[in-house]
Amino acid sequence: MVLPKSEMLDRIRRDRHAVLLVNTKSRRGARHYDEVRALLQDRGFSITAEHAVADPATQLPKLLPEILAERPPLLVVGSGDGTVATVVDHLAYTDTVLGYLPLGTTNNFGRSLGLPLRLEPAVDVIANGKVAEVDLGRVNEDVFANLVSLGISAVVAGRTPHALKRRLGRASYALTSMRALFSHRPFTAEVSSGGVTWRVQTHQLNIANGRTHAGAPIAADASIDDQLLTVYTLGGPSRLSTVAATLRQSLTPHRRLEHKRYLTGTDFTVSTDRPLQVDVDGEITTTTPLHVEVAAGALRVLVPETFPDYKRS
Repeated sequence: MVLPKSEMLDRIRRDRHAVLLVNTKSRRGARHYDEVRALLQDRGFSITAEHAVADPATQLPKLLPEILAERPPLLVVGSGDGTVATVVDHLAYTDTVLGYLPLGTTNNFGRSLGLPLRLEPAVDVIANGKVAEVDLGRVNEDVFANLVSLGISAVVAGRTPHALKRRLGRASYALTSMRALFSHRPFTAEVSSGGVTWRVQTHQLNIANGRTHAGAPIAADASIDDQLLTVYTLGGPSRLSTVAATLRQSLTPHRRLEHKRYLTGTDFTVSTDRPLQVDVDGEITTTTPLHVEVAAGALRVLVPETFPDYKRS
């Protein structure tokens, strides 16, 4: 049985023990690794173990079970969205709280949690924040933190060189997307949930657990702890509509989830007219067809005091 949030926070504040894990392959991880350690120690934390991870895909599947076997009260992770998706797969429904430092390119997970993107204020949240219970998602049995998408984004995830991401940040995705769109064919998808089927033809379909995509809000009332997933497309079958919808999405975050362009629910099945690779938090991990469901309240994480936290128990 997982401890109540209040007990988890009391244990962290009392013991001030933490395990540190930083993806040193991420955009800022290698540059700030020593600084992260020093900032935590300056705030009274004792680092009981630390791990600089240069190859997350190879190292994390073995390393994370070893870390969690010791049942640490706090695991501080500095990474981007892809690495944190692997981490939360192991952290779900455990007594270990995540302290997250967004050190990636788009940092959608960190934005969904309301975390500062600057390092020192983000460490302050670990030192002084509260424990929230947030949702995760499952897609074909893989866990994700923020977003499942198919179409252009999956092509971009596979084509964007890591060196380009380090050099240009979020602009690297925009540059690769524009190149990929010229040769991309639209696809037809059927999305079903609760007896309702949504049939769309598009270049981009997203299923969101979090509240941001590409660094911009998905909807005014989207949340990472509302026990819902949100499905939406970016444009129709024409390339121009995809560009226009992407711009509109970044410029009109005032739309609410009740708007006709969104479909919300707790689980979905997705089929496509041809097999498509699927981008799961920035990594290609599966192909269509999909079964996607919310894992409500699966993760305990430190967030700012201003985080709405719908699950306050």
